[in-house]
Amino acid sequence: MEKRELYVDIGGGQQFARIGDALEAARQYAAASPHTEMEVVIHIAPGVYRERLEIKQDHISFIGTDAERTKITYSDGALDLMPEGDKRGTFRTPSVFIDADHFYACDISFCNEAGQGNKVGQALAVYADGDHLVFEHCRFDGHQDTLFTAPLPKKEKQTGGFKGPKEFAPRRIGRHLYKDCYIAGNVDFIFGSATAYFENCELFMKQRKGEINGYVTAPSTYEGQRYGYVFRDCRFTSDCPPESAYLGRPWRNFARCVIIHSEIGAHIRKEGWHDWDNKEAWDTMFFAEYGNYGEGAGTKQRAPFVKILTEAEAAVYTRENVIGF
Repeated sequence: MEKRELYVDIGGGQQFARIGDALEAARQYAAASPHTEMEVVIHIAPGVYRERLEIKQDHISFIGTDAERTKITYSDGALDLMPEGDKRGTFRTPSVFIDADHFYACDISFCNEAGQGNKVGQALAVYADGDHLVFEHCRFDGHQDTLFTAPLPKKEKQTGGFKGPKEFAPRRIGRHLYKDCYIAGNVDFIFGSATAYFENCELFMKQRKGEINGYVTAPSTYEGQRYGYVFRDCRFTSDCPPESAYLGRPWRNFARCVIIHSEIGAHIRKEGWHDWDNKEAWDTMFFAEYGNYGEGAGTKQRAPFVKILTEAEAAVYTRENVIGF
């Protein structure tokens, strides 16, 4: 595989001042060598890059200096009015839209600064649609719907609910790895249908001053899909009051989420999970825990649909078994 390395510095002194310009150069390199598989590594210097980015080329890497100082951000919200008069909607808000395989990011912050969902609606920092996507030492920061792990569910509940770049595209289950990452938000801030493995991550629930501050996850795992979300050796933290949030709720009936050997803070309610007022989902969804600890980790008062795994059952949820890399 041919490899190209590009350098971006918003302050000048490198090939490019904008990440978007580096992505366009990568596209041109690929177009000039259509029969050569190409890996493009984009090195990004510290700075705040206010860009809306689309990554549609396989084997792209973003390498930052560190996630605290290397930030990609935008501020589109679902309630924004579009030129044609309709609302933007959830899936036209991402600061970074990934529609490619073998994407890698390290030491980067991905943000959406639109604000709280009750004012601006859903606001994605990242729309991640692809296979073999890897994020290490990255930060994802938003409020409602921070990280969308595509694909979309097979059907929307309301006509036009999926308006956006993949509304009519074939659905394809991707495998994602989030390792040593920080992901922040409140309502359904990690959601979607991918098979995603979260290893040694911090999941930070932001205060929104509601009776219920939010839900960490809202998986929409497809029927027959063996794995959905797996969190292992993670930390569920918050600045919210005790017992004011949930670990997750099912965006669709066959939702799957497993949390293993993780610290769960006092902000999580004793029942742990919510059924989204859909008791029909009890027979199909799979919310499970094993070996967790912390003030929010009790098992005796968990909701009746929650599965407490045995040691043998939990042993299946290795990274190799779940995503294969």
